Amino acid sequence: MQLNLLSCSAQRPDKRAIANCLTEFATNGNQSLANELTDLFLEGDVIDIEVNDGNSGSALRAFRKLYIDYEIVE
Repeated sequence: MQLNLLSCSAQRPDKRAIANCLTEFATNGNQSLANELTDLFLEGDVIDIEVNDGNSGSALRAFRKLYIDYEIVE
């Protein structure tokens, strides 16, 4: 499943939690890339990630818990 992470509406976004979430759920996730993507995301860029279909429900719940707005591309 393809996701676009659009924005984070949390007053104080938890950068480490977002990076860990990206590492855990993105198909090509590694910590270094997740940290870079998190920085770009928190600066206002839209991030495109791919999530395994088996983890999609957990990923969507985790993103909602972090107040991340997303759209499902596929």
